[in-house]
Amino acid sequence: MTPEQVAARVDEVRGRVAAACAAADRSPASVLLITVTKTHPPSVARTAVAAGLVDLGENRVEELLAKAPLVEGARWHLIGQLQRRKARDVVGRQVLVHGVDRRSLADALSRRAQDAGTLQRVLVQVNVGDDPAKAGCGVADALDLVAYARQLPNLTVEGLMTVPPMPPDGGDANAVARPHFARLRELRDDARSRFPEVVHLSMGMSADLEAAVTEGATMVRVGTAILGPRGDRAWRPSDDPDHDPTDDPA
Repeated sequence: MTPEQVAARVDEVRGRVAAACAAADRSPASVLLITVTKTHPPSVARTAVAAGLVDLGENRVEELLAKAPLVEGARWHLIGQLQRRKARDVVGRQVLVHGVDRRSLADALSRRAQDAGTLQRVLVQVNVGDDPAKAGCGVADALDLVAYARQLPNLTVEGLMTVPPMPPDGGDANAVARPHFARLRELRDDARSRFPEVVHLSMGMSADLEAAVTEGATMVRVGTAILGPRGDRAWRPSDDPDHDPTDDPA
């Protein structure tokens, strides 16, 4: 996509966020827009940053690590599922991990953060729709996982994240997602009453961001509405004809 196309799409998405915020009596400044760049090349990610969208989200660790050195000025979010053995690849890179869904992963991130002498920021992912196709801990386990993770050394739990079930064909994505977003907000409010640092609600994507904003999202993860359709596989440095292998991250 051209910079002009991206800029026009950014304006449209920001308009949707602003309208949803107005209807909910919120400030648009209270909603962080994360641009999901998965499968897109670094040139597209750089275009997003140039348009003022400095918060970028990736689903795969490998793709994030490959792009990060090539996109100056970005703040990175890992929004996909993280394998425990790959915790070492994330810690120390100032990446907000949205998908902590089990104690063993929290343990691994804590150990790596201690070894690196850094603080790892995380969100706890909750499968509010009990959807077998989605990652996340169960609703009944969410507050226990928050309590467990936040007491680990060098780990800070800043909020909750969810991905709602897909709507049926022809269904209204906002209508389907809204009760799930409301449930996550209730969980966040319960957690925050005990742990004031648990502030964020990462929820909402291109099709259902209005419902997310209405229910209090502080972070929305938007890809297609800004960057257009995704590719059919992860971007790799070898996809770039001008790529210099010596620039690859160690």
